[in-house]
Formats: sequence, structure tokens, C-alpha cells
Amino acid sequence: MSEQAGFDIRKFQRWKRPFEVGVWLLSILLNTVFNGLVAWFDTVYRAHRTSGIEPWIWEVSSGLTILALVPLVVMAARRWPFRFDSWRRSLKVHLLLSVPFSLAHVGIMVALRHLAYAVMGSQYDFGSDWLQQLGYEYLKDIRTYFLFVGLISLYGFVLRRLQGEASLLAEPDVGPPVEPVERPERFLVRKLGKEFLIAAREIEWLQASGNYVNLHVRGRDYPLRATMAGIEDRLDPGRFVRVHRSYVVNLDYLAEIEPLDTGDARLSLRDGAKIPCSRRYRALLRERFGEAVVTL
Repeated sequence: MSEQAGFDIRKFQRWKRPFEVGVWLLSILLNTVFNGLVAWFDTVYRAHRTSGIEPWIWEVSSGLTILALVPLVVMAARRWPFRFDSWRRSLKVHLLLSVPFSLAHVGIMVALRHLAYAVMGSQYDFGSDWLQQLGYEYLKDIRTYFLFVGLISLYGFVLRRLQGEASLLAEPDVGPPVEPVERPERFLVRKLGKEFLIAAREIEWLQASGNYVNLHVRGRDYPLRATMAGIEDRLDPGRFVRVHRSYVVNLDYLAEIEPLDTGDARLSLRDGAKIPCSRRYRALLRERFGEAVVTL
């Protein structure tokens, strides 16, 4: 079946990274402002227990620390996503990871507060009972951690549904397969409830992304749940070449190889994409195609 017209996210993919960064910045900023107002109202306006700036020091230090830890949570959520077939294992892993997340949050946050109070000529007191205070902070941090993981997982699921998720053609229950299973000529893509096929030779390049390998085809990325090593073994070695631990390129779409002073190289593809080529794989390219190709 050919690909049907659907939601085109190519424009979104160009702005995907700024969009994601902007959402994190805005959400944490709004949460910091909201929590700061609540803390100010409780401790300054009603109880008159602290100076007017102290609640803002507490919340800003916490917000900045959370923001610094977001990339680590994103990496963990992509490495151990919640799926129907593996959610129990992922739950155990994330429960364990929530502990260092909380410890890092508290440690950096307290250090920032000590610094801010020292600038004001005062001293920050985290509390006499550290274990009790750490337990209190953990109860809040585990909620934050799993909220982040849940939102990241939901966002990834929606994104895969919109852009399409690839899979290998399964061997039929009855009769011989329509093509070699070990070296497929086509991949099945499910997108918004529809299915279509893409030819392996049309894949321009592949990129590892957590538990997925993104198949780049005509400006679109189709995530395939596989390892780079596993999918590389199924591709035609006469056409696809590993150039980096996270990238495989289709030589039919390779336009230029630019050597770098570091010994690595930068590959330019016909669609304008720039792909890194590490020194190790650049040497393999030289052995396979000769010095002339590598020094183009």
C-alpha cells in the first residue's frame, strides 16, 4: 500500500528541538512562579516568618536545579520507556532512578540556597534532621520525576503516531515469507491507523535514538524499535555503511565527505543533511573505497 496523505510533521521536525526546550523552560518557569507566590503568601503575607525574598530563593533554586536535571530524565525515559510489554521492568528502573534524582535535586538546590543566603549576609538552614527533610523532599521529587517521565512517554507516543512507526515484516504463520526475513527489502510503517511500505533502498540514513533507530526517508523519520547493530546486520552491506556509532548511511545518497582536523569527517547527503563520521569508520571507508573518496 502506498503512503496516504496525512499529518505532515516535517515543518514541526525542523523546530522540534526549540519547541521541546521552550516547553520545558516555560513549564518550569510557570511552576516556579506559582510555587513562589504560594510560598510567599504562606510564609510572608500570612505568617510573617521570613523576609520577602526568601520564598523566591527557595523556589528559584529548586526550579533551576530541576531544569538542569531534565536532560537526564529525558535520557532515562527514552532508554527505559513505558510500553505494554516492558512496563514492569521500566517501573522498577525508574523507581531506582528517582532516588539519585532526588538526592541530586536536594544537593544542588541546597548549595544554591547557601550561596544566595551568603550573598545576603545570612545563613541558610536546611533543618536539623537531615533524614526527615530528605524524606520529605523525596516525596515531592518522586512525584515530579514520574510526572516528567509520564509526559515524556506520552509525547513520544503521540509523536510516533504522527510521524509513523516502522517495523520489520513478520514471517507469515502459513506459507513462505514474501521476501527474505533476515534481509528485508521493505519495512512496514503504521501511521495514524494506516499502513504502508517503504523500500529499504529508499532509506537515506539511519540514526540510533534510545531504544529506536530512526529511518530517514524523503525528509521524514520513521522510528523502528531495534538496536543499530541489529538492524545493520539486516541491511545490504553493499549499499549501507556504518559511519558512526549512531549513524548508518546509504551510499546511494552520499554526496560529499569532508575531512576534519580531528581525524573525523563530516558527510553531506543529497538532501543536505550533515552526518558525523568518526575516525574509526572513516578508516574503514578508506579501506573500502580508496583514499580518493575520503578526501573529496
